[in-house]
Amino acid sequence: MAAAFELKRTADNQYMFDLKAPNYETILTSERYATKMGAQGGIQAVRTNTPLDARYNRRVPSNG
Repeated sequence: MAAAFELKRTADNQYMFDLKAPNYETILTSERYATKMGAQGGIQAVRTNTPLDARYNRRVPSNG
């Protein structure tokens, strides 16, 4: 199984999504969106931007 998005509705009637790894571990949790369409746009933004290495700042932790 590849990574998958899980779109869900929150208790306060907003929407958010999790990105799940193949082992079902949550590797990303979104902000909350007022509409389902907004959350779907967030999913599309993740899909568009994750393959682009220029979108990331690589850091080395202080403990190596």
